[in-house]
Amino acid sequence: MIISIASGKGGTGKTTVAVNLAAAIEKEVQLLDCDVEEPNAHLFIRPIFEETRKVFMPVPEVDMKKCSLCGKCAEICQFKAIAVVAETVLPFPELCHGCGGCIQVCPEKAIFETKRELGTIEKGHRNRIEFVHGRLRVGEAMSPPLIRKVREYARSGAVTLIDAPPGTSCPVIVSMKNADFVLLVTEPTPFGLHDLKLAIGAVRILDIPCALVINRSDVGDDRVIRYAKDERLPVLMEIPFDRRIAEAYSRGEMIIEALPRWKEEFKKLYDRIKEIVNQKAK
Repeated sequence: MIISIASGKGGTGKTTVAVNLAAAIEKEVQLLDCDVEEPNAHLFIRPIFEETRKVFMPVPEVDMKKCSLCGKCAEICQFKAIAVVAETVLPFPELCHGCGGCIQVCPEKAIFETKRELGTIEKGHRNRIEFVHGRLRVGEAMSPPLIRKVREYARSGAVTLIDAPPGTSCPVIVSMKNADFVLLVTEPTPFGLHDLKLAIGAVRILDIPCALVINRSDVGDDRVIRYAKDERLPVLMEIPFDRRIAEAYSRGEMIIEALPRWKEEFKKLYDRIKEIVNQKAK
C-alpha cells in the first residue's frame, strides 16, 4: 500500500505527520522523502545511510559536422529545449525532459545522448523503517525526474509512505500519482483552506481516495471543518497547537517519542487509512 502525505502549502506539518506515522506502524515500512528540493524527514528519522548514488538524465548534444539544419529536432521538442539558430543548433539542457524525441527524428543521426546530473539519492534504515530521500542538485530546475527515481525504490507489497513536496504543481502530482491513498495535512487558517481546495482538486483528478489531518487544530476558525463536512472528506486526526509538540519539533524529535501517548493516535490513523483503502477496493 502506497500512502502519499501531501499538503496544499508548506508549513502545515506534513513531514511531522509522515515521520510519526512511519515510526508508529509496528511493521516494516518504507519512508520515501520526495521533497527533493528541501528534504528534512531525515532530521527526525536519523537513519544510518548505506547507499548514495548520483542520478543523471539524458540530454542531447549535436554533431554539427553531420547536421543538415533541417530543424526536425526543434519541431518535435514541446519544451523548446533545442533550437536551430542561423547556422547552428543550440540544445538547452536545463529545459530538456529527456524524452529522446530529437534523437529519433534526426535524419542525419547527428544528435547523440549525454548526461546531466540531477542530484543524489541516499538510502538507509532505522529499526523497521527503510528510508530513501533525494537531494536535487543546487541550481537544477526540474525535480520530477529525481522524484520518479526515488519512487522506484517502492517495493511491491510493502507499506510505503511518501512525503510529498508542498503545493499542487508537477512535483506533487508525481509524488501522488498511482498512490493508494493521499493524506492531506492542513491547518485551520484562510491560507490553509485556500490551498487545501487546490490540493483536493488535484487528488480528485487523479481519482485517489483521500482524507485530512488538521494540524494546530485549535487555532484559526472552523471553516476547514465545515469544508470537509460539505465535501464529505474524513478528518482522521486533529493535532492541537501544543507547546510541547513545538519544542520537540525544534529539537528534531518525533511527537511519539517526546509524548508517547501520541503513538496510539498515529496507530489509529494508520488503521483508519487501511479501512478506507479496503473499502475502496471492494
